[in-house]
Amino acid sequence: MENLSLFLLLLAIIMCPIATANGPDPLQDFCVADFSSSGPVIFVVFDKVNGYACLDPKLVKADHFSVGGLHLDGSTSNSLGTFVNRITVAELPGLNTLGLSNVRVNYARHGVVPPHIHPRATEILTVLKGRLRVGFVTGNPENRLITKVLGEGDVFVFPMGLVHFQQNVAEGNTTVLAFLSAANPGVITVANAVFGSNSPIGDDVLGKAFQADARTIKAFKSQF
Repeated sequence: MENLSLFLLLLAIIMCPIATANGPDPLQDFCVADFSSSGPVIFVVFDKVNGYACLDPKLVKADHFSVGGLHLDGSTSNSLGTFVNRITVAELPGLNTLGLSNVRVNYARHGVVPPHIHPRATEILTVLKGRLRVGFVTGNPENRLITKVLGEGDVFVFPMGLVHFQQNVAEGNTTVLAFLSAANPGVITVANAVFGSNSPIGDDVLGKAFQADARTIKAFKSQF
């Protein structure tokens, strides 16, 4: 009986997918996203991919692996003073299942990318122009802020799933290029998620979480 139990345990381990940072390895040369299908596919052992369904390889073209415009500056005339040009699987179907994406961010003077999380990706960022204050916060209970001011050519990495931010501290504009370890890394902006959720989180819950009165919580919610 003990040998049988051990055998069943080993079999279960072998049959289960191995957890990885950005999903399972692709099972084919490429899997161009077929957006005409029913949407993203949840990973199931052996017969699905962690992403969109694959386009028929006979229909694949070079354009599925290429996209332009990343060199263009976007408008920073908004409340945050930033423009984020994302290249994920949504913009580049050939990224599907390959575990990679990138962004180019323009910052006006004092512009910020507010505290946010990428639930499915580690991010590595390079400053192309200007100066940028970056940082992330470690998990509970320490909640320690790891922060640094970067100059041109400096590189910084944000670990997967941790709250992080960027702030332009140059006298003029700043530009960065970043890569993320997922074709669809996701983004959760902390303030939007907490104060602008649909349906809203109760004022009493947020009041206790932020140690603030109902009037203050309502004022925050009105911004989102």
